Amino acid sequence: MKLLPENIKVLYFASHCVEPYVEIISVKDPKRRLSLCSSEDSEAEEPEYQDDALLVLSDHSQLLDDHHLEQLAAQMPPRTQGYPWQLVYSTAIHGSNLKTLYRNMADLDSPVLLVIKDMHKKVFGAFSSHPFRVSKYCYGTGETFLFSFSPDFQAYRWSGENSYFVSGSLDSLQIGGGGGGFALWLDSDLYRGASFSCPTFHNAPLSTQEDFIVQDLEVWTVQK
Repeated sequence: MKLLPENIKVLYFASHCVEPYVEIISVKDPKRRLSLCSSEDSEAEEPEYQDDALLVLSDHSQLLDDHHLEQLAAQMPPRTQGYPWQLVYSTAIHGSNLKTLYRNMADLDSPVLLVIKDMHKKVFGAFSSHPFRVSKYCYGTGETFLFSFSPDFQAYRWSGENSYFVSGSLDSLQIGGGGGGFALWLDSDLYRGASFSCPTFHNAPLSTQEDFIVQDLEVWTVQK
């Protein structure tokens, strides 16, 4: 039997919240390669991020200005840096429909950046390690994080307490969970939303009020 190189590991993941699967990784891979269902005693170590890369958009954004892009750039995982970001969904262009959002991402295999402006003009959102889709199980990795720009920029990373990163259905999109509330919840019309503190990220509510109305919404993906 041929032995694997020392820097290669084969991991088998199984949990009540995800479908079992096998992944082959390099031991040098950072925390971004961790499964959403790591064991309870796994430590939520901080992955290494670079702060010298610029977040470049290949399309115009109605929600993100240069200051926003500078703040987000320092938070992005290394695998996204150096690539432009392409707009894949916008309520201003595609209308307000969760099914359309899913459909626009059906062929994607790269991280996405969700940006929301509520009716109080507050801008916030989430970076997801995986594109949004309908799934019976939670999905995502410890790369996933939340952010808010007002009153000051805040990024909320994975706490390691649970692995409820993203869950999508035809009725709603949820990010974070546990303890009775979602960090970010959007309805099927992408009109009503909610944001609560949750164990996944130990975040403060992102929106001005816990229940909010969406004014504009954009989703961006890495263009490779």
